[in-house]
Amino acid sequence: MTLSPTERSTVRRGSHRARTDRDALHRLLDDALICHLGVVVDGAPRVLPTCFGRHGDTLYLHGSTGARSLREAPRTQVCATVTHLDGIVYARSLMHHSVNYRSAVVHGEARQVTDEDERLLALRVISEQLAPGSWQHARQPDRRELAKTAVLALDLTEAAVKVRATGPNDDPEDVSAGTAWAGVLPLRTAWGDPEPSPDLSPPLPVPPHVRDRKRPE
Repeated sequence: MTLSPTERSTVRRGSHRARTDRDALHRLLDDALICHLGVVVDGAPRVLPTCFGRHGDTLYLHGSTGARSLREAPRTQVCATVTHLDGIVYARSLMHHSVNYRSAVVHGEARQVTDEDERLLALRVISEQLAPGSWQHARQPDRRELAKTAVLALDLTEAAVKVRATGPNDDPEDVSAGTAWAGVLPLRTAWGDPEPSPDLSPPLPVPPHVRDRKRPE
């Protein structure tokens, strides 16, 4: 399926970098661990980093019921963004330095999730996005914890995807001059060695879902 751009989700600047494949949106979101949720509070924009998870064409987000942004978000227009930085582009001209990236911008009306089954689904999806394997390994939320947790749903119908994955775009005269190095310095993300909590008792082995976790591609 393809993305169906609206007036506000149409990529205009650098439109040749837009991606219209809905699968590209799904892959980009699934590779991310954090998104930024933009909400208008008291007439001013507020953008906050938050954990999220995707289930089909729904983006789930959660946080404390005491968070003003999450209380204001339901039934209002919000914006959620995800960006992967893949490399720094070094050009012969400073004005042509850039970055290689993959980004998604999702617009829509946030919906507060109140159905208990959907709330548990959303929290499982968010947990498995951030820490795969943890939903079955760790204690699941109890009623007290659920009462303190707000869950929002955002439909992925209105979204834009933009990708830059090329080298420098220098002017011909700078290329001919040959006075500066140009190219791309890739950025890679890797997990380190697990660090057990100092109060872990009895000393338990690192579970496979933590020990064997791979770098997001």
